[in-house]
Amino acid sequence: MSDQSVWGAELYDTLVDGGVSIFAYVPDGGHKVMIQKSLEDHRVHSIPLTTEEEGVALTAGADLGGKKAVLLMQSSGTGNCINMLSLQANGRFPFLGIITMRGTFGEQNPWQVPMGKAVRPCLEAIGVHLLEVERPDELKETTQAAMNLAFRSQCAVALLLTQKFIGAKAF
Repeated sequence: MSDQSVWGAELYDTLVDGGVSIFAYVPDGGHKVMIQKSLEDHRVHSIPLTTEEEGVALTAGADLGGKKAVLLMQSSGTGNCINMLSLQANGRFPFLGIITMRGTFGEQNPWQVPMGKAVRPCLEAIGVHLLEVERPDELKETTQAAMNLAFRSQCAVALLLTQKFIGAKAF
């Protein structure tokens, strides 16, 4: 398990250095460092959402306005996005989602397991490219690769922060 204060700050800085200026999120403890940094940083816009699929549309709108956006969510919110990801698939908008995984390595909450298992096949079925981080030394390079694939190749990309990386929550 990694220290969120360290990896969250590194991930945030990598995203901002890569031109991301809009952070859309549904509140999640796994993203608390990035959410807090985006709220405090006058260079970016931090946008709380009521549901994750709003973030898919927001990222498309950001692209139309010449901006780069990221959607921060937990794996349990992924299911909410599947239908809306058809917007990206048909409009060929770049999409970058950063997903803190639950329901996998060391999970203690049975309610998290079904969606944790379904994230990969659901996102792959709608055409989203998946990159994952399991170790701290993979974070920066994998984030940069995800940004290149999303923003330069006009693809939908999900960066999965595995439960082995972020750690399992006690339940």
